[in-house]
Amino acid sequence: MPLSKSKSTNSDPKKPVSGNSIISSQNLTVKYGSKIAIEDVTVDIPLKKVTAIIGPSGCGKSTFLRCINRMNDLIPGVSVEGNLFLGGTNIYSEEVDPVLLRRLVGMVFQSPNPFPKSIYDNVAYGLRIQGKTDNMDEIVESALKRAALWKEVSDRLDEKATGLSGGQQQRLCIARTIAVDPEVILMDEPASALDPIATSQIEDLIQELTKDYTVVIVTHNMQQAARISDKTAVFLTGGNLIEFDDTKTIFENPHNQQVEDYITGKFG
Repeated sequence: MPLSKSKSTNSDPKKPVSGNSIISSQNLTVKYGSKIAIEDVTVDIPLKKVTAIIGPSGCGKSTFLRCINRMNDLIPGVSVEGNLFLGGTNIYSEEVDPVLLRRLVGMVFQSPNPFPKSIYDNVAYGLRIQGKTDNMDEIVESALKRAALWKEVSDRLDEKATGLSGGQQQRLCIARTIAVDPEVILMDEPASALDPIATSQIEDLIQELTKDYTVVIVTHNMQQAARISDKTAVFLTGGNLIEFDDTKTIFENPHNQQVEDYITGKFG
């Protein structure tokens, strides 16, 4: 799916940036008015892996995540400098349509946000918006299965989604996201409002999703990042990306003393 109305091959989001990367930021800086949220962030995020973003509150984790599908555009006074590529396309190019971008880059929020509709209609919502009504029953079923929810809801698809448990609602939101077949799934603290059992189910699902998708997750839970991610990015106060490496390296042998201090609980 192209990101702009142009038919130029440069708009092909499936063209990798370099090696097996799908997302690449170059000197990315975001400001809210005069306040710097993230500064000069350069990082390559690998294809079909889980990348965790960790760091103390206010360090710019969620700001960076929202850059990837341009949700920061919706915030008054925000400004973005630098480049951010999805595949071969600079998503901050004037030619890029943010609506098309968000079809390729889905978002799962901290608190489950099912629509006040049936379970079926929640999953089918994006398909209908895009006019993709062929084989809808099969796509809805497939999305619910991939979200590990089908067995729990297959006999009550017409019931209100708001009647599901919190963990089920979050998996429903994931099903709604993957039904439209994105390239990337962004998750902002997707399990922070859930109990331990539901959290474990979400974590298992995240790892399963990397068979088909690239997942980028913001989490305050360092143990969660260590359990489920392949790569970890550490942001610290001031909106700086301090270190990015294999998760095992970050947690067992970080190169930066500040990262070690944060991991071991000396601050943050």
